[in-house]
Amino acid sequence: MNKRISKHLPNTITCANLFSGCVGIVFAFQENLIFAAYALFLAAIFDFFDGFASRVLKSFSGIGKDLDSLADMVSFGFLPSAILYELFLQSPQIQGIGPYLNFAAFLIAVFSALRLAKFNNDTRQADSFIGLPTPANAILIASIPLILDHHPEFSGYILNQYILAVLVIVMCTLLVAELPLMSLKFKNTDFNKNIYRYLLLLFSAILILFFKFAAVPVIILMYITLSIIQFKFSHDTVISGHQKNK
Repeated sequence: MNKRISKHLPNTITCANLFSGCVGIVFAFQENLIFAAYALFLAAIFDFFDGFASRVLKSFSGIGKDLDSLADMVSFGFLPSAILYELFLQSPQIQGIGPYLNFAAFLIAVFSALRLAKFNNDTRQADSFIGLPTPANAILIASIPLILDHHPEFSGYILNQYILAVLVIVMCTLLVAELPLMSLKFKNTDFNKNIYRYLLLLFSAILILFFKFAAVPVIILMYITLSIIQFKFSHDTVISGHQKNK
């Protein structure tokens, strides 16, 4: 009985991720972007714990991997696109191209699908990421309605079709860029080996404490910056080691 539970628990959590994403899409198209954002955050929590459960229970399967990607496509691909689409609709429409530019929001779903497909077939991403992970991208987009809710003074800047279109271009590029980014999975508690992860968690906690949801874009930028520093340092260390061995 315990073996059966161990086998199916991670997939059950993944299904909860998928269910949260579906509910979030309904909220998004009902123009309730706050609840849509909360549904996405809940999906992200389930996404973290399905992988955690798989590692702890040592329950891995091809079905689980495929199910995880399909759930992520809904929760972190289509749901953020739906949120962004509603934000486009709330923005003053550019004469002539405005109604068509709104559909640019769904490029997030397209590039998220490309990102997930690359991840499933790229052996380089076993211990790190190449390109921005779809949950990070989705969380950034989901934070926008919450930022506007707490800081309505930003609406004049954010609810702008030009700004949103630039956001789409930047995020789509980051999703598929050949950019090495660290994984947040801790394989051990060694401080030196996880220093960049600890720094990210520490600064993220401080930023969220003071700025709440407005901290999310800064945290994503900090994540990218620390990853670049980490891999640059690791690369330089490897080169230095090779030169010493010659």
